Order: sequence, then structure tokens, then C-alpha cells
Amino acid sequence: MTAASSAALETDRQNLIALIKAEAVFHGDFTLSSGKKASYYVDMRKLTLDHRAAPAIGRIMLDLVRQVDGIVAVGGLTLGADPIANAVMHESARTDVPLDAFVVRKEPKDHGRGRQVEGADVAGKRVVVVEDTSTTGQSALKAVEALRREGAEPVAVAVIVDRKTGAQAAVEAAGLQWLAAVDLDDLGLAPQ
Repeated sequence: MTAASSAALETDRQNLIALIKAEAVFHGDFTLSSGKKASYYVDMRKLTLDHRAAPAIGRIMLDLVRQVDGIVAVGGLTLGADPIANAVMHESARTDVPLDAFVVRKEPKDHGRGRQVEGADVAGKRVVVVEDTSTTGQSALKAVEALRREGAEPVAVAVIVDRKTGAQAAVEAAGLQWLAAVDLDDLGLAPQ
């Protein structure tokens, strides 16, 4: 379990946990991105794109990534990271230290400037990769590889929900800090 840095943010986090439990945890037979079978699925896109949850996600994730010194931007592999990065960027604009956002395409564009990382200029800058949930960490690590090719310094991966299925170990083995706002204990779920 992770706690937020203030009472107001912890209230946001507890409200988000209640929304996740009520509206984003689906029980049944699912296949995860890892190929493994699961008896439940946490569909955070349902909430990262929801007006009730997105502002709190921005505040909670901003609080989380502020644990990392010197970062200037957040983002990750499209599509899951996009609403989170935007929520963090918008929330940070209210502070003295705003953050920019970036999007990492799954593959470089085959036209125009041929970019794989769009948005903020990340070359030579410390950045954090964000995700809604993570199973194996491979999506985050794919984003990290693309960012490193662009000359960025990815220093951490921050997820809303840690599924406790090996992503943390994979991310830390790659030399990155792991940050999670909510874990399975918070949701009353067992690891699968």
C-alpha cells in the first residue's frame, strides 16, 4: 500500500480506489498482455478517460512523480499513457514547476519527421514513463528504449495500479525506479 503525501491527496486516492473497485475491476476469464490467464481484469482506461477520475489521477500521479528529482516531462507508450500524461501535465500547470507531456508511438512514423516520441523535447532531459496498469513492464520498457534513442534520461516508471505480476522487478532490473499509486492490496485482489 502506498499513501499520498497529504491528507487531501490521500482522500483523492481513496476515492479513486473506490471508483476502481466499483467500475474498473471486471471478473471473468481474461488473457493479459503477457498471455497469462486471469480471473479479473483492471481496465483503467475506463477511468483515465472519465471526468470523475481524471483530475484525481492527475493530482495523485503528479504527487507520485514528484518523488523523482529533476524531471521535466511524463509520458509513455500510446494509448494507455496518453490520458495520464495529459492529466499530470494539466495538474502540474497549476504549480511552480510545470511538467510537459510526451507520447511514445509503438513504431516510428514512416512519414514526416519519422518520430517515435512526440510532444515535449526530451533529449538530454530526465523523464518518467507513466502507465495505467502494468503486468510484465514490457510496454514501459519499450517506451524507455525509444526515449533513450531520443537522448532522454528515463529515470522511473510510475503506474496507477501495480498488478504485482513482475513488472516492478523488470523495471528495477533495467535500472529504473518503480512507483505505484495503488496496488492489489488496496483493491482487495490477490496477485494472479
